[in-house]
Order: sequence, then structure tokens, then C-alpha cells
Amino acid sequence: MDHFRALLVGAGSMGKAWGKNLLANPDVDLVGWVDVRADVAESAAAELELGGIYVGDDLGKALRKLTPDFVVDVTTPEAHYDVTVKALRAGVPVLGEKPMADTMESARAMVAESERAGKLYMVSQSRRYDPRIHAFRNLITEYIGPLGILNSDFYIGAHFGGFRDEMESPLILDMAIHTLDAARYLCNADAVSVYCDEFNPSWSWFEGNACATAIFEMTGGLRYTYRGSWCSEGRHTSWDSEWRAVGVHGTATWNGTAAPNAEIVQDSSGFLSTFTDVSADVEEGYPYGIVGSLREFVSALKTGSVPMGECHDNIKSLAMVFAAIESAKSGRRVLLEV
Repeated sequence: MDHFRALLVGAGSMGKAWGKNLLANPDVDLVGWVDVRADVAESAAAELELGGIYVGDDLGKALRKLTPDFVVDVTTPEAHYDVTVKALRAGVPVLGEKPMADTMESARAMVAESERAGKLYMVSQSRRYDPRIHAFRNLITEYIGPLGILNSDFYIGAHFGGFRDEMESPLILDMAIHTLDAARYLCNADAVSVYCDEFNPSWSWFEGNACATAIFEMTGGLRYTYRGSWCSEGRHTSWDSEWRAVGVHGTATWNGTAAPNAEIVQDSSGFLSTFTDVSADVEEGYPYGIVGSLREFVSALKTGSVPMGECHDNIKSLAMVFAAIESAKSGRRVLLEV
């Protein structure tokens, strides 16, 4: 198939970004746009000068009328289950925004529906599509060796307004999925257990807990530590966090912006070892963010390959989110269940 007909669901700010992304992909034709508020979908389509495409507020009707080749779900987390299951039951593959779902029960049901339908369901973990994180992973694999320690710091004062300000766990539920998924990718391991402390400073403008510290035990014995805040003013980290990976042969770091680098043990005979500096090669022209996730999704439709973010893998990242929230609420270490 040369061209894939896409139906976009959700017309908020991120929906518009996906609309532009779909229009820019040479293998995709955007044939319809659905939102529970039909006037919002109409306005978004007009803004992107999409005259003549189907616009409405009923996903089921749009699926029957358009018979699209895939659906892009850019709705709120609470709506992901309904959109994804409805599309899969209609025999239509789905590319969805993160997080996969607002509960593990819904996520498991969505994965099961993908299996029953025999159709691809992929979650767009857009921050994996960054040449610098691939360079960092290569640096770890080629020079550092098996990791024992992986740390990430995320500190940004984000004044969103809207639904995030009212969420119970805005940092962990809405943002940490990016960092936790990146951690799994970087260390090539899955979480076994977590102890998390979630809290909200007195100055926070969020109603729910906007700060958290979590220690994950990963397969192989690695300890991954997440520290984050969405109400930290000044000295912001990158949105991709700041990272330190420590292994048998040395340490690699990445500030989320510049090229990653490492110090590799050269001589360990003294009180302190001596080291050799190694810089990572960052690939030029790599498709970034949602551009990359769409391209990989389309490639998977063409070839049958398994993309990053495929639901059976992505649910392991989502499980880290909900286990961390459960640990914070219970005050105890929680074993992960996918």
C-alpha cells in the first residue's frame, strides 16, 4: 500500500500538532477528524486549511463511513480506552498518544483487544525518537557495560493551567511516563519493584502531588532512581531529564540537550582510577518526536515489523507509573504486575 488513510481523534493543541504531522508525512492521507466537540474539530480543520475532509463528533460513524487504514488517538488519557477499543474492534490499527490508559485494568484490556483483533496498537513515546538518546544508549552499550546504577533528574516549573493543575498525581501520571520509558530503553531492562515518595511543596500551584522520588529495582539487579518536580522554579533541566549511567567500565552522562559523553576506566591500579573521555556520535537528520513515531508506525504497517511503543512493550512502562503511585499512597515497596 502506497498511501494510508488516517482518521485523527482529538482536536486540542496536541491534536493540531498531530494534524500537521499527518499532513507532512508523504505516505499518509488525513481523511477525517473527530472530536467530542464537533465545532472544535471543524475549527482545527479550518486552521490547517483541510477543506473537504470528514469532520464530526461520532467515532463509530466516522469508522463506518471512512473505513480508514489507521486511527490516531490524541484524546485525554481517560478516553484512550474507548477510542482504542472501538477502532480495534472495527479492525483498524491505532497509534495513540501516551499514556496508554488511565488505569492498568484498561491498559490490559486494550492489549488484549489488539491481540483479538490481530491489529497493531502502538503508543507514541515520542521522546524515544531523538538521536541523542540513541547515542546515549549506544555509549552505554559499547563502553560502559552492564549497568548497576541509572539516575535521572527532571526539574521544571510548568504553569500549564487546565486539567493538569487538578490531577491527583500530575507529574507521575502525565509526565513521568516519558522518563520511565526512556529508562527502560536506556538500560534494556524492566522494572521489578518500586518504592516511591510523592509530595507537594507548600508553594506548588498544582492541587495534586507535583514532586516525586522513586527507586526502581530493574531486572538484573540494576537500581534506577527517578527524581522529579513540575513546580521547581529556576535551573530547569531538559524536558528529557539529566542522566547518569554507572557500569563496570565507567560512567556516562547526558544532560538531555548536548551530546552524551562518558569516562571509561583506563587504569584502576591506584586509589582513584584514571579515565579516558569518550564522546557519542549523534546521528544527523534523525526524525524527531512525533514525526519519528509516525514514520515507524507507518513502516510497521508496511512491513509487519514491531515498532517501539508496541502495546505489549509499552504497558511495561505504564506499569512503572501506576506502581509508583501505589507505593506513594501505601508507603511501601510495590512489586510490579503487567
